[in-house]
Amino acid sequence: MKTKFSTVALAALLFVGLPLTSSFAQIGISVGIAPPPIPIYQQPYPPAAGYIWTPGYWAYDSGYYWVPGVWVPPPRVGFLWTPGYWGYNGSNYFFNEGYWGPTVGFYGGINYGYGYGGQGYYGGRWVGNTFRYNTAVTRVNTSVIHNTYVNKQVVNNTGSRASFNGPGGTTAKATAQEQAAAKAEHIPATSAQQSRVEAAKNNPALHAANNNGKPNAEAIKALDRNNEAQVDAGKAKGKGALETKGNSAFGHKQGDASTRTTGSQNNAYGKAQSADAHASHAAKSHHASPHAQVASHRPQPAPVRQAGPAASTNGKGKAAQTGKKKKPENEGPGGGH
Repeated sequence: MKTKFSTVALAALLFVGLPLTSSFAQIGISVGIAPPPIPIYQQPYPPAAGYIWTPGYWAYDSGYYWVPGVWVPPPRVGFLWTPGYWGYNGSNYFFNEGYWGPTVGFYGGINYGYGYGGQGYYGGRWVGNTFRYNTAVTRVNTSVIHNTYVNKQVVNNTGSRASFNGPGGTTAKATAQEQAAAKAEHIPATSAQQSRVEAAKNNPALHAANNNGKPNAEAIKALDRNNEAQVDAGKAKGKGALETKGNSAFGHKQGDASTRTTGSQNNAYGKAQSADAHASHAAKSHHASPHAQVASHRPQPAPVRQAGPAASTNGKGKAAQTGKKKKPENEGPGGGH
């Protein structure tokens, strides 16, 4: 096997003739052997509403290793994921990085499954600020997530498991719409996605040299459990707390700091008013008012108008409930891997 690492500029020159994905589709790895076929795997349920599926793919270090697909919150409302893909230029295989954007661009015609049938994405769609899931091709626990619909016309059962674009793989060419998408605003993979790649690289069970191109389901589940543990830890610290209603991947702020402080002050003020009223009932005053200190036989302490504690955002209450999972057998039909 002939393998070499090239600079982005050199790789771009060698890659003449194949459509580039986008300005973020940097090509930095040149490999002399094709990646293994896309393995068959089961998609896990999304952890909460608003998460978008990013499919698994073969990455490369000293050899190919499988990066299992994962549900992640998009970096921006309305954005979708364009998967990365391998392309062949006549002598070597080059990897085009995936990216986030308002529309899905070219990803080599690879059938990654679960809505990524080779062109576009049909596992879900944005409706305003809410992401809805197509249960015809996406596994969703509908007792937990209710933003769903069914469109069976997009099911792709071609059977091709090719993991690269070129002779022996897919032969798709970028459409005018996909070329336009490549020029639109893009955001590279999020830190959660990058962490997933590093975790897979450090797991020997996911390397093709050890699994013959067929990753063990238990190794993938172990990676998923570790990912869930990290998500739960983030919730416990109040980072990325999720709402049980609406598009919970983004959550809803419980007011900014000034709003919360004002609310606390109003609460303290209300208590002070009650104290004033109670005192005025027991004593007379020639200058009674809701805000004045009321005289009595004994000097009365001034009502305290100190702001109370801000509303907690540490993941308790509603936000923490999204971590609970139900397990009904309500899964979407096939159409994925």
